[in-house]
Amino acid sequence: MSEITGAILGRASEPRLQAPAPGNDVLNEAFACAARAPDHALLRPWRYLVIEGDGLDALADVLARAADDSAMPSEAKLRSMPRRAPMIIAAITRHQSHPKVPAVEETLSTGCGVAYLLLALQAHGFAGMWRTGPANYHPVVHEGLGLADNESLAGLIYVGTPIQRKPAVPRPESNEFVQRWPAQGI
Repeated sequence: MSEITGAILGRASEPRLQAPAPGNDVLNEAFACAARAPDHALLRPWRYLVIEGDGLDALADVLARAADDSAMPSEAKLRSMPRRAPMIIAAITRHQSHPKVPAVEETLSTGCGVAYLLLALQAHGFAGMWRTGPANYHPVVHEGLGLADNESLAGLIYVGTPIQRKPAVPRPESNEFVQRWPAQGI
């Protein structure tokens, strides 16, 4: 098995994170990996916000402002969410009008970039948890994070050192979700 394949097969979302978070050298390498995501027409449809330290308190304030919406968790829960990790990376998709690139491809490119980012962080002993939820789509949160009208929040990536690795989640065998087309014998 190759080193890359082993890293992919060993990847897991880790919800229990603590300091330290990655430093600038590791982050720069991880973002360089994220920038290798498939990108039709080289639109670079992604950007990232690194949030740590006092920024986590500022994010808590932004999330709390969305608590008036009945679809949102309580203000107390929203305020506590940013303290689940020492660093949060907001992954943002920048939707651009292009005749050959539908918006879904920009979203998928961002998703690939986040996957590469998580693998690169894992290679340095860090872990992450990609989180979404009602706050991810709330206009107050978008405004608070400074998203433009053509941007969407792909998720908040909680990053840090795993407190304890969770047990491996059983994964399906490829024959459970892969078929040959057209079917053999036709």
